[in-house]
Amino acid sequence: MNKKTNEELQALIEKAVAGDKKALEMLITDVQDLVFNLSLRMLGTFADAEDAAQDILLKMITHLSSFRGDSSFTTWVFSIAVNHLKNYKKHMFAQYPLSFEYYGDDIENGKIQDVPDLTQNVEKDLLAEELKMSCTNVMLQCLDAESRCIFILGTMFKIDSRIAGEILGITPEAYRKKLSRVRKKMADFLEQYCGEYGSGRCKCKDRVNYAIQNHRINPLHLDYMTAVESADKTILDVKKAMEEIDDLSQDFAFCKPYQSPERTRHLIQELLDSAQLAIIQNSERR
Repeated sequence: MNKKTNEELQALIEKAVAGDKKALEMLITDVQDLVFNLSLRMLGTFADAEDAAQDILLKMITHLSSFRGDSSFTTWVFSIAVNHLKNYKKHMFAQYPLSFEYYGDDIENGKIQDVPDLTQNVEKDLLAEELKMSCTNVMLQCLDAESRCIFILGTMFKIDSRIAGEILGITPEAYRKKLSRVRKKMADFLEQYCGEYGSGRCKCKDRVNYAIQNHRINPLHLDYMTAVESADKTILDVKKAMEEIDDLSQDFAFCKPYQSPERTRHLIQELLDSAQLAIIQNSERR
């Protein structure tokens, strides 16, 4: 994200609200990776994250005139995104909810040795890395929506507790307590079961074919391995967390930020170029 002064940002917003497409495009470019990464961690899959990110950015466009500058622009966008995602019911895991008990039982009792080779000549190390990224992200779905959101804000984005509390509508103290509790829950599960981030017996390379059989990864469509990592590790222009919540940060190295997929960027550009955008903006200004 390109850091802008408050004056520059306010000028951009005013231009965008007045119908300046270039100004709106700059605002969207600044936050689209933030929105996509939050959506990916909250919903678990690239496809669902892409759909939700587009919905959120459209909400941002249609509510842009309501931004008053009481908080930073990214905090305002994050609030819109969090409210949307906490109540989002169209994603796969809303239909098929997960739990740590289910996940643990699958690791302990899945018949991984009975599955034939399904790799379709794709390098197994590549598939194992795809599985590792997918598995740890999907593991977040074992948390309830608020706990998942708290974990993502504190672990991936490292948001200051005051700002996170503002986004979630809770006190900074409550946020810190909940973050510490949910991070420990995640770390304990990884330590018990995961051989990649803990002392468990589960090794991604041993479970590749089992994962393919259960449609958890597709050797011909590797979302994580083809995604481009974002160079900016925090993505946000909010203050980095000063509080030392715990010493677990190394346990969550899987929380990597990615650039928005090309399909999402293309669809956003189509919206910006469409006559529909003018209709949306005109309805917002009424």
